[in-house]
Amino acid sequence: MNPLAAFDWGSRTFVMGILNVTPDSFSGDGVLQYDKAIATAVSQAQQFVADGADIIDIGGESTRPGSVPVTVTEELARVIPVVEAVRQAVNVPISVDTYRAAIAEAALEAGANWINDVWGLRMDADIVHVVANAGCPVVLMHNRSKPKDVDQETKLGGRYVGIEYDNLILDIQRELEESIELALAHGVREENIIIDPGIGFGKTVSQNLQLINELTQFLDMGYPILVGPSRKSFIGYTLDLPPEERVEGTAAAVAIAIDRGADIIRVHDVKAMARVARMTDHIVR
Repeated sequence: MNPLAAFDWGSRTFVMGILNVTPDSFSGDGVLQYDKAIATAVSQAQQFVADGADIIDIGGESTRPGSVPVTVTEELARVIPVVEAVRQAVNVPISVDTYRAAIAEAALEAGANWINDVWGLRMDADIVHVVANAGCPVVLMHNRSKPKDVDQETKLGGRYVGIEYDNLILDIQRELEESIELALAHGVREENIIIDPGIGFGKTVSQNLQLINELTQFLDMGYPILVGPSRKSFIGYTLDLPPEERVEGTAAAVAIAIDRGADIIRVHDVKAMARVARMTDHIVR
């Protein structure tokens, strides 16, 4: 059975709500206080579903530009109890945002349904086997992030600078195809693959804007497309606004991405963006 069979791609936009179990999320919405994390996460997940989320995406390591990686032990301690509790509380698919095989395997055993790998199966060689053996959906994201390319600004946070592509869209497509080929070669079913062009990951402000504007070029790849522009620094640097004031910029990016072919939007502000998605769907679908 195809785990994504319930998702009728193209019929409407699906909303993925971001649940950060971290103390250092760039967006300021992390829920990590060990004595409160599980209850807070469950409450947030339930609210997300009530507000229109179709998928809950749980992550235990910040991916903001310049963030410090956590250990496997720490990520397990953050993520697994939350996955177990949220699984009991909501009846929508749970995605886990990780590139580590050990986390992916434990999360799937704990009740997660999808793996969202921001390194497209290319950071931990074992994760492709976990995904293939589980027969679960996997998000393959494009990523050229390198700490040396990060420029930090107090108000606006980190952004990538000086990133060079021969051809932005073609280079991203080629590198996504490498992740897809890796997945298929190890037994991941084609119908379980979702692609994410990686807005904000190893791309400059102008490159992120171009990527959203030219998203239609990824349609020919033949896979559902996930985009995650929510509160990201390209919005902040464009509008000169900190993360907590980027909801309107996110809304604009979400609407354009949907118009250009996005199937899933990954967002922090679920209620507002679910409404943006519904309205945009009525206009463009």
